[in-house]
Amino acid sequence: MPASRPLLRIAVNVALDGVLAAVAVPMARWIAEPGGNLLQPPWLLPVGAVSLLVAGLPFRLSLQYWRFAGISDLISVAAASVGAAALFALVLHLAGFSIASPAFPIIHAFALLVLLGAPRVAYRRAQIVGAAALADGSRDNAGTGSALLIGAGEDADLFLRALSQERRSGLRVAGLLSLGTRQTGRRIQGFPILGPVDDLVAVLDRLRAEDRLPSVLVIATPDLTGDILARVIDEAHGFGLSVRRAPRPTALRPAMQGGEANRLELKPVAIEDLLNRAQVPLDRDGMARLIQGRRVIVTGAGGTIGSELARQVAALGPETLTLLDNGEYALWQIDLELAETYPLLARRAVIADIRDETRIRGIFDVCRPQLVFHAAALKHVPMVEANPLEGLLTNAAGTFHVANAARAAGAIAMVLISTDKAVNPTSVM
Repeated sequence: MPASRPLLRIAVNVALDGVLAAVAVPMARWIAEPGGNLLQPPWLLPVGAVSLLVAGLPFRLSLQYWRFAGISDLISVAAASVGAAALFALVLHLAGFSIASPAFPIIHAFALLVLLGAPRVAYRRAQIVGAAALADGSRDNAGTGSALLIGAGEDADLFLRALSQERRSGLRVAGLLSLGTRQTGRRIQGFPILGPVDDLVAVLDRLRAEDRLPSVLVIATPDLTGDILARVIDEAHGFGLSVRRAPRPTALRPAMQGGEANRLELKPVAIEDLLNRAQVPLDRDGMARLIQGRRVIVTGAGGTIGSELARQVAALGPETLTLLDNGEYALWQIDLELAETYPLLARRAVIADIRDETRIRGIFDVCRPQLVFHAAALKHVPMVEANPLEGLLTNAAGTFHVANAARAAGAIAMVLISTDKAVNPTSVM
């Protein structure tokens, strides 16, 4: 039964620690009394085992996970070893059994520390090395399961520990890249730091020349964002590598007693990670209060920006929604989509060019919009730079016509969507 598994693990720990403590007695006697009869009297062995188990109770040795053994566990082992050696010496004194060497308790404590600590360290190390099969630069590292990690701090350490515990994962680590320049050549859990992230191209060139080019680049630190992250993605894609982000450190929870560890899942890089600022959350309740029950018009409704804007507005329940665009096919597509998605929405599709002031004024007089979302514009910079007068007529004069018509119709707000009309321009745009 699953409920009995913790008790079974505790029993195994007690048995192993007891056997090792019993072995420590003749080992210490051999060091302290070379040539003596190590197994006489025979009751010394069970007394040694019981002494360790009793001394280990305050330090909960039987509850330790060897697979997750760390510094605190070794400190507990050392303290229990000293306590067990002192208790064993006290029992020998009360029983009238003398040991020739007065240093025997110290030797006994050291023997306990070695015999109890070494297997824990070895078992923990075996878990790490099992996941670090590529740490020594073997050519077997190449393949679909190999990865290059970015991050050489605590985040990378936690990721590697989680990876060593994820037995179902086929991911193998070829090495790490640090954010700084002073860690190159060092190792984290046996994995080499191949260089700084600024040398990503050089490192990938070297790995490709060694036939060890990984298939995925894993970002193990949340500190990599903005322009640097964008450059890393571009350089990785140049080598055919996919880029994934490791779970945040708080998600890398080790397995608890009787439970399973979280599945280690790599996720694509979120678009907001490429921003050099915090993401601005949308106030959807505020937008609903603004749009619901009002007459709305969207210019450029057939374009990429305008069509998405029309979808968002339609979902917020306006009284009427007017879709305006000068492209027949694009306008037909968004109108058909909204007819299927929001069949009860009162809407109209209007073909018009915002350059035509009379036509725009007439549409606004009929629709009487309360809210105007102006997305109509020429947005492709090279095309507008090659045809500057067309850009002037659409982006400047057209916006002027829409604004005047909105004011004349009594609109309460007009929103400029396209950034090419809202920023301080640095080009013909």
